[in-house]
Amino acid sequence: MEINEILKPEAVLSGLKVGNKKHMLQELARHASELTKIDERKIFETLLERERLGTTGVGNGIAIPHGKLKEIDRLHAVFARLDKPVDFAAIDEHPVDLVFLLIAPEGAGADHLKALARISRLLRDESMRKKLRGADSSDGLYLLLTQPEAQAA
Repeated sequence: MEINEILKPEAVLSGLKVGNKKHMLQELARHASELTKIDERKIFETLLERERLGTTGVGNGIAIPHGKLKEIDRLHAVFARLDKPVDFAAIDEHPVDLVFLLIAPEGAGADHLKALARISRLLRDESMRKKLRGADSSDGLYLLLTQPEAQAA
């Protein structure tokens, strides 16, 4: 599973301005809706439902909100670097500023898990997190996320 298979350049957001977790999930749902043509509210509710099961704030300022929707036929992702970190009830209790949203078709069991593992491996790398936080544009973020070294992470 390569990041560029699920993440398109127009799905990378630099300096997203949000005030809290809910607002962030709403903004990500709005962007995902533009990409997938799925109702924004449906995406948002799917993300909230997943968060009720347990936080997707995985630590080190990272969140990987995700969910499954029957209306889509392939994996879609949105990456955002927030303008200011927000409380996300992360497992390490640190605020989140790097967010990788993943939505998958309802029947995408193994592919969904492989994509989550791939994203997690990529963002677990401390030097990658530093580069992402230092990038000055959405294009720069996309290049970092999809570069060959990132793909091998």
